[in-house]
Amino acid sequence: MGRPVTLFTGQWADLKLEDLCKKARDFGYDGLELACWGDHFEVDKALSDDTYCARKRELLEKYDLQVHAISNHLVGQAVLDTIDGRHKSILPPYVWGDGKPEGVNQRAIEEMKNTARAARKLGVGVVNGFTGSSIWHLIYDFPPTPKSMIDDGFKLLADRWNPILDVFQECGIKFALEVHPTEIAFDIYTAQRSLEALDNREEFGFNFDPSHLIWQGVDPVEFIRAFPNRIYHVHMKDAKVTLNGKTGILTSHLSFGDPRRGWDFRSVGRGGVQFEDIIRALNTIKYDGPLSVEWEDMGMDREHGAREACQYVKNVDFPPSGRAFDAAFAE
Repeated sequence: MGRPVTLFTGQWADLKLEDLCKKARDFGYDGLELACWGDHFEVDKALSDDTYCARKRELLEKYDLQVHAISNHLVGQAVLDTIDGRHKSILPPYVWGDGKPEGVNQRAIEEMKNTARAARKLGVGVVNGFTGSSIWHLIYDFPPTPKSMIDDGFKLLADRWNPILDVFQECGIKFALEVHPTEIAFDIYTAQRSLEALDNREEFGFNFDPSHLIWQGVDPVEFIRAFPNRIYHVHMKDAKVTLNGKTGILTSHLSFGDPRRGWDFRSVGRGGVQFEDIIRALNTIKYDGPLSVEWEDMGMDREHGAREACQYVKNVDFPPSGRAFDAAFAE
């Protein structure tokens, strides 16, 4: 029996959860990773209605689906970001409020604390998400960036996320940052610095997603090797670099799905990620959690992609050997 293969519901939030449950079961998934938007998992309702989490569980069980994690990427983004009009479209109205940046940041902090409390009520041990970043816009060092400005960005991580992580600790929940451009951690070095800024507290780890690393030129397997005790969840998602001499890796302000881009996401197994190498690395660190498919391929019908990806992941996953290949020589 391999690891459970789940479907992240974030890109399916236009569907009612029960409708998606039916599809996921038909596609062959073992469970769902519930996004905290749409009607899939609502943090405020989980805390205000004592029957809410039980009803979610009953619905999943009706379709023989597991749940191992919930994800609140969108609100997490607003914790460290410098808030502007873009955030209104991704935040619940009660977090956006009047849109004044400081208030949005504070309400996002409280919502992430509540997400840990809601995860405990649902009975899962991991919340995936984003942190946001106050320094992502400084990624290209011109005008020259004083070191103090970068230092301040990681100090802000500690100032705003430590109180959130205190609640995660109280609830016995892990927060798994999806290392990703526009987050405080987007590669191996920034992930290490984020851990150090938070005093390596155990509540903070990573939702490993190779698609965000490969197009940057970061080896996803090296990420797993760098953080063997911090991989709290895994996304199975692919990407493809398509540089043609006309655009660069920064994508020329072209939207996802535009064929002129220098890279784009692909359905699992159809990009550049070497998933067998990833499975071998996960076996080495003894990761036994879910492999969660995140569908993001604007060139492929999502139902076709989700069904195909489920089978692909089940085929590529395998357990480690329980014996040395040459053990039989001595026998």
